[in-house]
Amino acid sequence: MESQKKFSPTYSFELFPPQSELGVEKLRVARKKLAQLKPKFFSVTFGAGGSTRERTLETVLEMQSEGYSVAPHISCIGSTRKNICSILETYQAAGVQQLVALRGDIPSGMAQAGEFRYASELVKYIREAFGQAFHIEVAAYPECHPQARSYKADLENFHRKMEAGADSAITQYFYNADAYFYFVESCESMGLSVPIVPGIMPINKFSQLVRFSDACGAEIPRWIRKKLEGYGDDTASIHAFGLDVVTEMCERLLKEGAPGLHFYTMNSSELTSKIWQRLGI
Repeated sequence: MESQKKFSPTYSFELFPPQSELGVEKLRVARKKLAQLKPKFFSVTFGAGGSTRERTLETVLEMQSEGYSVAPHISCIGSTRKNICSILETYQAAGVQQLVALRGDIPSGMAQAGEFRYASELVKYIREAFGQAFHIEVAAYPECHPQARSYKADLENFHRKMEAGADSAITQYFYNADAYFYFVESCESMGLSVPIVPGIMPINKFSQLVRFSDACGAEIPRWIRKKLEGYGDDTASIHAFGLDVVTEMCERLLKEGAPGLHFYTMNSSELTSKIWQRLGI
């Protein structure tokens, strides 16, 4: 963890583009509350194959106009160089200075990946086309990407993204801090010394958490899963337990040298704010 201790802590929040007018209003309220915590930036997700492209653009441009620092996600699967260039030119004109560059998932029914196959290719293209105009974040998977051939192959893929020009990384969420520590140490053994910020998912609904975790390969430790199962529909107990577990993990991560935290807020301020207050950030 020595490589991480030299970086100043960065705290950030992830949002997703809403699908309805009601969602738009709820997001406006949530981000105003979250902004009071003074994060370094907000990230905004980008659907598979650019499926939320227009909503992402709208959300990002609105937030930029409100004075927030925004790091849009941009995924390359199903996209062309022309499309990517057009989006980045729009962001650059709006004053966006940071991106989260991802491969993304191939949408159902799409046979071809597009002009880019991997996030490393996207990062390389952004650097070639836009130089140092953007700070580029990429994804990291402490518990291994679900489609990786092996842990070693996943590490090598991460290394390629950094060699292509990425500046730092945000991890998939996890509930086992040791997985993060081991991942960082594995990166150090490969000569990498870049900020790797842990992704944090507050525990809201058990069924939702299971669905997300199964899809992205994030492990819910058995003891946590069994405890949550035992609460049934008791939302208050799920939240109370989740706040204890996640806060304790965050405290350990920061104590051991993690360079900040990135919260997957699910467009809600409540649980993230409570963890933030408990941590005394």
